[in-house]
Amino acid sequence: MFKLNKFGVQSYCFRNYKDNAVVAKKVREIGLDSIEICEVHADFNDLANWKEVIKIYESHNISIVSIGVQTFVGNDKERLWFECAATAGAKYISAHFEVDSFQKAIPKVKNWCDEFGIKVGLHCHGGYKFAGSNDVIDYLLKLGGPQIGLCLDTGWAMQIGPEHGNPLDWVKRYGDKIYGVHFKDFTFDSNAQWRDVVIGKGNLPLREFVQTLDKINFNGVAVIEYEANTDNPVSSLQECVKNMKNCLV
Repeated sequence: MFKLNKFGVQSYCFRNYKDNAVVAKKVREIGLDSIEICEVHADFNDLANWKEVIKIYESHNISIVSIGVQTFVGNDKERLWFECAATAGAKYISAHFEVDSFQKAIPKVKNWCDEFGIKVGLHCHGGYKFAGSNDVIDYLLKLGGPQIGLCLDTGWAMQIGPEHGNPLDWVKRYGDKIYGVHFKDFTFDSNAQWRDVVIGKGNLPLREFVQTLDKINFNGVAVIEYEANTDNPVSSLQECVKNMKNCLV
């Protein structure tokens, strides 16, 4: 069964709050104790400052399970991102690659994965972003070997359309190559514009999706990523957490 201690929240949900102490309190307020930290709340090129950020979350008994989404282009300084993740005790980084640099970046990322014992999840980001579609993802995962898997963002998967973006089909397709999940839910206007909604209230069949993850014995990193109500997201995130937990009983 999909375990409660395996789902947390993406710090991007709290992007209008820059103080990590405030974010930590809000994570506790929504009923969770783990987080994936994005660059809104940390500079992963400054290890000393990052250690201070870690202390803030430790003081609230919140574990940092991942950092990201990081865009790797093959610059040697990106090794520090792995050091930051390892310093926090995280074993996973969610990531993007770019069309003009993935051939340079992927071999370096694989080496850093081996060096630090950290896996990387290729974040799908809809039809307008490189590595959003299945054919590109398949190719990059082949290049990535066991070190690089998929970060399945359910909202962005759906954004490319039901024929190719059904999250249930993606779980069946990628199986144990799914290293992370961003739980996100969208509705869509007639012109295909997406709308971020509370998880379980949009087009994502939440319970069936969780059951499908169970069937493949998913044990990666999962976080809620609700991006609406940026000025006061707590009540909506509490509802997201409630809907998630209702699927786990």
